[in-house]
Amino acid sequence: MRLGALIPGGGDAVVTGFALDNRKVAPGTVFGAFQGARVNGEDYIPAAIAAGAVAVVARPEAVVDGALHIADANPRRAFAALAARFFAPFPATTVAITGTNGKTSTAELTRQLWQLAGQRSASIGTLGVTTGYERVAPADGTGGLTTPDVVTFLATMAGLAREGISHAAFEASSHGLDQYRTEGLAVRAAAFTNLSRDHLDYHGTMEAYFTAKTRLITEVLDANGSAVIWADDGDWSARMIALARARGLALLTVGTAGETLKLISRTPTALGQDLVVEAAGSRHKIALPLIGAYQAANALVAAGLVIATGGAVAATLAALARVSGVRGRLERAVITRSGAAVYVDYAHTPDAIVAACAALRPHVTGKLIIVIGAGGDRDAGKRPLMGEAATAHADQVFITDDNPRSEDPAAIRAAVAAGAPGASIVPGRREAIAAAMATAGAGDIVLIAGKGHEQGQIIAGRTLPFDDVAVARECAA
Repeated sequence: MRLGALIPGGGDAVVTGFALDNRKVAPGTVFGAFQGARVNGEDYIPAAIAAGAVAVVARPEAVVDGALHIADANPRRAFAALAARFFAPFPATTVAITGTNGKTSTAELTRQLWQLAGQRSASIGTLGVTTGYERVAPADGTGGLTTPDVVTFLATMAGLAREGISHAAFEASSHGLDQYRTEGLAVRAAAFTNLSRDHLDYHGTMEAYFTAKTRLITEVLDANGSAVIWADDGDWSARMIALARARGLALLTVGTAGETLKLISRTPTALGQDLVVEAAGSRHKIALPLIGAYQAANALVAAGLVIATGGAVAATLAALARVSGVRGRLERAVITRSGAAVYVDYAHTPDAIVAACAALRPHVTGKLIIVIGAGGDRDAGKRPLMGEAATAHADQVFITDDNPRSEDPAAIRAAVAAGAPGASIVPGRREAIAAAMATAGAGDIVLIAGKGHEQGQIIAGRTLPFDDVAVARECAA
């Protein structure tokens, strides 16, 4: 593709790719130079040009010598728009999900519902790229970022289209939305799940965090698209609904306060839950094979996205009885020899811990035992709140390490323990899991929270192999 085809007056230079890292620049690359929290990409413009960049997208005041300067006050957005033109086409039907909790499960359940309806579908997010025939996990073993950089994102979407994928669902994190990492392609429907404290180390306040999330509804979603909103998250839901209405979007609300998919009742069963949902004037009974209120919420929001993109209401709701659980989301890892069930969940915020405990409580006849930790180099203010949530909703609490990253693990454990008087503090995640399981008997449930699907543990700059499910099974054996 010629540069002139991407931008008027660009000339005849051949564009071979896009890059945000000057080390990935090859002759013909369009380089994006952005100011970040830790690194200023403008400092690397000379190196990118020396490596062969034919154009640089940067602020008007940036110094660009030897390549076309594509100047824009919002260079991230401009770069995304150009990259989208280069990588297109994309899957014909694309939807996005934002919210604090539930993005991964909702995206994957949406993919499954599309697949059950005969569509070639994919989901992109924390679990990597999942299609009906394979899952490509991020190489770092930790699950990676919820939203990849815009070049990776658009290249991945274009690759899915070339493979015949017609329907794709992706997670839109607050970081990704704030940094324009999900721009450029048409989004037919967008969902909001919920909002609770997370990522305040980046956003600073809950209001700023919410504002970042709203971009999905107010800017990224097509003007003629549909907004699917979980209606039971109080003021956050009400405000998101108001934004969707103000923009004139088609609106589908879901939940006990929803109008499109109204949850009438939810009854726990041995291996799932029975739902009664009112939709289009009829009541539908659903035997959902997933446990917990928040799993029901994720499933119904996923159904809303499928309906918003053309799925038949009755068939979509009926298909919920055939979905399967998502890796690391209330995943039953093992049953111990003493008869205790051990579950692994990605819960790493106070609200997520509460939701996971609430999901398991109806299945507990003895004690609910939880293993928790908090990540390093992340929102430190939520650590004692996580301890409080675990203490309030579980019967026994073990505090250990999550991904300490560059921080002192003992200091993180102490911060969590400040909100959890009486909790057992066990350094070493494997040792904590073993200790929790050793105390569990018949009728008890052990919840290992925080890392879910992750295959590694980040300690002092190194990613060491660690899988909560595998460790639980080893301890049980």
